[in-house]
Amino acid sequence: MKEKEYDVVIVGGGPGGYTAALYAARSGFSVLVLEKLSPGGQMATTEQIDNYPGFEDGIDGYTLATKMKKGADRFGVETAFAQVDEMELTANPKKLITSEGEVLGRTVILAMGASPRELDVPGEQEMRGRGVAYCAACDGMMYKNKTVVIAGGGNTAAADAILLSKICKEVHLVHRRDQLRASRIYIEPLNNSNIIFHWNTRITGVLHEKKVIGAKLEDVNTKEVSYLPCDGIFVAVGRVPDTAILEGQVTLDSHGYIQADETTRTNIPGVFAVGDVRTKPMRQIITAASDGAVASKYAEEFLSGM
Repeated sequence: MKEKEYDVVIVGGGPGGYTAALYAARSGFSVLVLEKLSPGGQMATTEQIDNYPGFEDGIDGYTLATKMKKGADRFGVETAFAQVDEMELTANPKKLITSEGEVLGRTVILAMGASPRELDVPGEQEMRGRGVAYCAACDGMMYKNKTVVIAGGGNTAAADAILLSKICKEVHLVHRRDQLRASRIYIEPLNNSNIIFHWNTRITGVLHEKKVIGAKLEDVNTKEVSYLPCDGIFVAVGRVPDTAILEGQVTLDSHGYIQADETTRTNIPGVFAVGDVRTKPMRQIITAASDGAVASKYAEEFLSGM
């Protein structure tokens, strides 16, 4: 990749990244999206998306990602499939060293996303998208009137359990401790629900044929093994933001998320953060897209003032 200076360089080709690219390119700026795998990020691995407006029958994540990229391509956005190895974000222009060469940007929009923390148990990878899920708000309706198991004990697991209890026939919450770590606001709704709790227990395997048929459980104290038939397993044991490369430059919170408010500005002028990678109360495709539009506005303001 030949060294070239762009008005806007976007790291990450998910919904936030490509929305930012679309808006910036429509405003007449030169835009490059750097994506290490394929368009869409985590969204591309989602089998069915029912909560993104405009698709009455839903849409799969890969198709939606392709449409987002094509929409940006129409206005001249360039995409390079490359791994970003190093960034010099306080430089002017900002420098990004990638697996395909160096790139210069007058502004940088960080859209690397965050990955769900996995259980790392047998069967999990094989059944990802076929009974193993990581987002109840995204995939919950696929399990209407079915039996599901949730792994986790924090706020996400509690919120997922409450949501799924309104949709599914039976909900089991598996937690390795004897009480939840969730905030008090979740406790009363959980206690008043029909959720079945499995304390001091962890999932050690995903049982499957062509799809998930159950969870292998282990008592953390006695090591006793049991099997729980189910149609789906929701993993809610946290997320891991892809921000290690930013340490020492961009301000991160204690969990590794970029500290950026609703303007998407970071502590470095001309650097913005969108989507799952930044601190925010809700991480969904539509909120990532919203971030992208906002970031393009403030990037334009920054460029106009240079």
